[in-house]
Amino acid sequence: MSLQYQCPLCNLALLKADSTLRCANNHSFDFAKEGYVNLLPVQQKNSKQPGDSLEMVQARRAFLERGYYRFLQQNLSDLVGRISSNTVIDLGCGEGFYTQAIASKTDAVVYGVDISKSAVKYAAKRYPNCHFSVASISQAPFKSQFADILISVFAPLFEEEIERLANKNATLVVASPGPYHLKELKSYIYSEVNEHTEIATPKGFQKAEQALLTEHVALSFTDIKNLIMMTPFAWKFRPEHWTALEEKGEHNVTLSFYITQFTKIDNGITR
Repeated sequence: MSLQYQCPLCNLALLKADSTLRCANNHSFDFAKEGYVNLLPVQQKNSKQPGDSLEMVQARRAFLERGYYRFLQQNLSDLVGRISSNTVIDLGCGEGFYTQAIASKTDAVVYGVDISKSAVKYAAKRYPNCHFSVASISQAPFKSQFADILISVFAPLFEEEIERLANKNATLVVASPGPYHLKELKSYIYSEVNEHTEIATPKGFQKAEQALLTEHVALSFTDIKNLIMMTPFAWKFRPEHWTALEEKGEHNVTLSFYITQFTKIDNGITR
């Protein structure tokens, strides 16, 4: 099986020789010892170390390893496993928690892409059943119409790029927060906790199916701390919030997720 990356500098195909990917213009990218390849050019970086920090990656791994999100992981992998496909791309794969589970349920070649080197390094070291790269999901290192299935789990949706990557029969699977996801924790920092709404249908796709998954779990302060550190609103927690959380100890928390399946619209014709 040959990897099918394209050069992030000139968009030509990258061919593998030993531990290096090289295009016809002689741009080359070496595989790290962990097995991933860094396809993020300097000009696509918005900081010295873009994406999630090592601290965020470690917090997320510690939380996910406790199994609280396993019901989401299983639902996603089962869904993808039921769809006939040759290529799957997990856009914003993080440490590969969902990517590797999906790969275990399909015969397709599964790629995981994330801008965080810390996250991808962790993923590649532990999950040899996937192919991981450091790259921007707004400029993914694949040719147009490459993917049969695109996965987005709590990652930004770059509509034009998703439409470019998807082939004419492609499926897009998106996991996003359900109506009251983490409402108990958000009540510490917001006077009013608003419901999460369903995501809008991306350009070039039509909504096919949607499921709402909800579970209620009891979390220790350590679990809560790791969970908050892996969310976008972590920076809103002030010292007094952390003190109040620690004093309460165990919390009952709502975990809620939309899983939405979209299909590609081919030439504007609904299929």
